[in-house]
Amino acid sequence: MRILALAALAAALLPALLVGATPDDASAQGAGSRPNIVLVVADDQRWDSIGGMPTVTSELGQQGVTFANAFTVNPQCCPSRASLMTGRYSHSTGVYANSGPHGGFRAFDDSTTLATALDAAGYTAGLFGKYLNGFGGRRAARYVPPGWDAWSVFHGGTDGYYNYRLAQGRRVTSYGASAEDYSTTVLARQAAAFVRDAREPFFLELAPYAPHSPALMPPGRGRTFEDSPWSTPVSFDERDVTDKPAHIRRLRALTARDIRDAERFRRRQLLASLGVDDAVRQVLDELDARGLVESTVFVYTSDNGVAWGEHLLAAGRKAVPYEEQIRVPLLVRYDPVTQYVPRIDRHLVLNVDVAPTLAQLAGVALPGAEGHSLLRLLRGREPSTWRKDFLVEHLAGGTSWHVPTYCAVRTGRFKYVLYRTLEEELYDLARDPHELANLAGSVAARPLQARMRWRLRTLCDPAPPGFAPALAAATARR
Repeated sequence: MRILALAALAAALLPALLVGATPDDASAQGAGSRPNIVLVVADDQRWDSIGGMPTVTSELGQQGVTFANAFTVNPQCCPSRASLMTGRYSHSTGVYANSGPHGGFRAFDDSTTLATALDAAGYTAGLFGKYLNGFGGRRAARYVPPGWDAWSVFHGGTDGYYNYRLAQGRRVTSYGASAEDYSTTVLARQAAAFVRDAREPFFLELAPYAPHSPALMPPGRGRTFEDSPWSTPVSFDERDVTDKPAHIRRLRALTARDIRDAERFRRRQLLASLGVDDAVRQVLDELDARGLVESTVFVYTSDNGVAWGEHLLAAGRKAVPYEEQIRVPLLVRYDPVTQYVPRIDRHLVLNVDVAPTLAQLAGVALPGAEGHSLLRLLRGREPSTWRKDFLVEHLAGGTSWHVPTYCAVRTGRFKYVLYRTLEEELYDLARDPHELANLAGSVAARPLQARMRWRLRTLCDPAPPGFAPALAAATARR
């Protein structure tokens, strides 16, 4: 179904609504009735692990755009989810971590989000799964954030798969340890029911706990991936970390048990992802039953990636600025725009781009968004301008106390990281994609390092709490 041209009045109003868009985006935008929106956010899924998800790869990847260079701007669950819902960086949301004074549910101002913007435009919005870390307690049991019409989210601490609680509307329901209580299955059933009954246009966010640690597999999937080969990268159990910062040098070499655990965790994550893949299938089936596949924007992504033993990091570790943690899967299908043609896009795109893209497609304003709309990329057209680098930021504390506060700048080829400890990392990703050789401090890399420092000073503004002195000291170096 081809997109109809806007009426003259709508066309006159449209430029004011294109959040984070370039003029080329505006001229390319065509919109008929507002699309339905489905956003699936997996938990701790690596960008290189979706190949084992048949529905995601065939129905999204082979029918839409796969962004090969998609990143999170803060590789932790809560900060990333805050960015996904607002299009803003941590320094703007105030959510730097999963817990503590600058992290978790209590640090997030949910008065202006993608959900509130869509709700104001008449969308029926439903969230099923993970909201923000720390959502729980008596107040949260009765609290539904603005913008959401249907609400079924994890409440309080849990392993996320069995024996958990869901805040459903203004009541809390407990689930047990039987096969039918497997959380991804429960949430998929609820999300499918929402799609079946929701008044259009609707916005569904499905945010399962999978494949987050402990990465429990769906019932009946025990032998899947049993013989799946794994060629570990050269960064696995990295032998020489003398050029790495102190928090990496303090790690011990992986033991035989650690190596077995890494392989087991990798396989369990692949298995847990199959449950998410089944959930995507159920949602697509309901869309198909209502004849809504072509009028629905479908986005699949994750909040962040995790380690599988690279750089001596135990399986499941995150918060560090290495590629395994900051890269995420991002696939988008919207038939009127992507035209059923599978395509791989290699521009640098970020999680802060998701909300502005969906806002633009829905024709709504998203105040404060700092990301860019991906619409022109979805159309396969080269933007007149696009980012050549981006910021990654992290604040030490809470569950990530072991990683010092840092800011990093990542270009298409290079990555530079400055820690609060004044330690630095610099990698040439074209020659060293596994980040084995830290060039920081070498004579040959001195000019590049100086340029990256100054670029970081521009991007890392405002700096994470307590980080400004390190930033000033680094840029004062010669």
